[in-house]
Amino acid sequence: MNYDPPIAHILLAMRSVGITDTDNFSLADAQTILDQAGRFAAERIAPLNWIGDQNPARLENGMVITPPGWKETYQDWCAAGWNSLTGPPQFDGQGLPMVLAVACTELWNAASISFALCPLLTAGAIEAIAAHASDDLKQHYLPKLVSGEWTGTMNLTEPQSGSDLSQLRCKARRNDDGTYSITGNKIYITYGDHECASNIVHLVLARLDDAPEGTRGISLFLVPKYLPEGARNDLRCHSLEHKLGIHASPTCAMIYGDNGSAKGWLIGEENRGLACMFTMMNNARLLVGVQGVALAERATQAAISFAKERRQGRLSGVTDQSSAIIDHPDVKRMLLEMRAKTSAARALCMATAAAMDASAIATSDGEKQRYSAQASLLTPLAKSYATDIAVEVTSAAIQVYGGMGFIEETGVAQYYRDARILPIYEGTNGIQAIDLVTRKLMLDDGATFANELATCGNALVDFTDEDTTKQTIAIIVELAGVLNNKQNSAVALAAATPFLRAVAATIAGGYLAKSAIAARGTALENESQVNARFFIGVEIPTAISAAKASVAGAQLVLGAEFA
Repeated sequence: MNYDPPIAHILLAMRSVGITDTDNFSLADAQTILDQAGRFAAERIAPLNWIGDQNPARLENGMVITPPGWKETYQDWCAAGWNSLTGPPQFDGQGLPMVLAVACTELWNAASISFALCPLLTAGAIEAIAAHASDDLKQHYLPKLVSGEWTGTMNLTEPQSGSDLSQLRCKARRNDDGTYSITGNKIYITYGDHECASNIVHLVLARLDDAPEGTRGISLFLVPKYLPEGARNDLRCHSLEHKLGIHASPTCAMIYGDNGSAKGWLIGEENRGLACMFTMMNNARLLVGVQGVALAERATQAAISFAKERRQGRLSGVTDQSSAIIDHPDVKRMLLEMRAKTSAARALCMATAAAMDASAIATSDGEKQRYSAQASLLTPLAKSYATDIAVEVTSAAIQVYGGMGFIEETGVAQYYRDARILPIYEGTNGIQAIDLVTRKLMLDDGATFANELATCGNALVDFTDEDTTKQTIAIIVELAGVLNNKQNSAVALAAATPFLRAVAATIAGGYLAKSAIAARGTALENESQVNARFFIGVEIPTAISAAKASVAGAQLVLGAEFA
């Protein structure tokens, strides 16, 4: 199934969030880079997607083997410089902005999410090491992680703990030489082992014997597959998970210290590991949102192409031949909903990346704090909204295909299976909603949230009347007030997810409106205008109504019992 990289749509999203030329980056550069990235994605990575789905990663004789073509394509991808795109320049990275990482991440993941998961985790490891590790660790590990010669992982989850990191049991013991001995088990480790790279750098959360209880007693350690002297470390992949989707991505159960202990090095300070890991997780959460955009885009392309070719039934006034199903109003509704949701999610993810970039280059503390707070607010919205719509859009694509969509050979079912993990990993979307109502609403005493609503409200009025926009914002503010009341903490948790959807849809709608405004006078003008009007007129009111009903019915949730 062919993939057509949506370069013009991605560049439009960049322009709409105010990306302008700087000393080391321009939109012309972005066009050139994305054209090349799109070509590699479509010609080299996309053909592997079905192959990887049908030939999952496997564990043989203690070694994880990826699907045919994986290793060669990954190494060619690294040789072309794609892994170093946003890496720190002092470690041979290109230092390009997060908006470009978001753009390219969409292309890689639309081509094959299973392939693109490996560099996504490596990028997070680079962030954490660059921000928190010692100079010696940076000098030894970052150049090869940035180049992609080595890959990185994130080791959080254990069988008994799930999302509750306070229950971690993985142990760390201090050694006389300043290293640490790591023992324990981890599960759900993406690319925990594979043959594509010559070394794998694991970032492992573990607990010292004298550490405080709970999350205050967690430390972060760098534990490589191969030690600096070249010897194999005491760690291994015990088994691979058999999954609904992302079959080609090896999801490993890892064991540390089978033969005594795995050697590791502390990142940051003892008992401060969670703060270090969040450096990795925050960017990863945005990029998981981008994975949602990618799969939604791929499914939308497939559904539109199929609907143009598939002929079924006869529309009124047509008697001589059957009609293409794209002309049937219900199919047209599904396709428009898919396209509008995908565009809105892309705009929201790009806005989040732009805030991260603005914080990174800010010249004053006040500016840095303002943009950092904006990125913190938008991150759970982007992660949740984009991954939720990925499931919805890929499911709708199967519906457009009808019975043929339920048949694996058509390929569209894979998008749905691959998408289903996205609302779960990197912090479930329920956790993102709790983060929103318990922390993010009150950043800077609520000023960040109020400013974001006001900015997006100003864009919405171009596509709906002012009274409707004011009413939408007023309802969200009212619901936020209810959920932010400490006396309603249980209500807030019961209604957090629908509330996040309403907030995310409204803010995404504002950025989608900005995209439509930026598209005026271009080849994308009509499509962008229709997307914005449909999303603002249909999707936002639907999300607002669901949030109102959920807040009103929260007591029913709290009082429910299950025998």
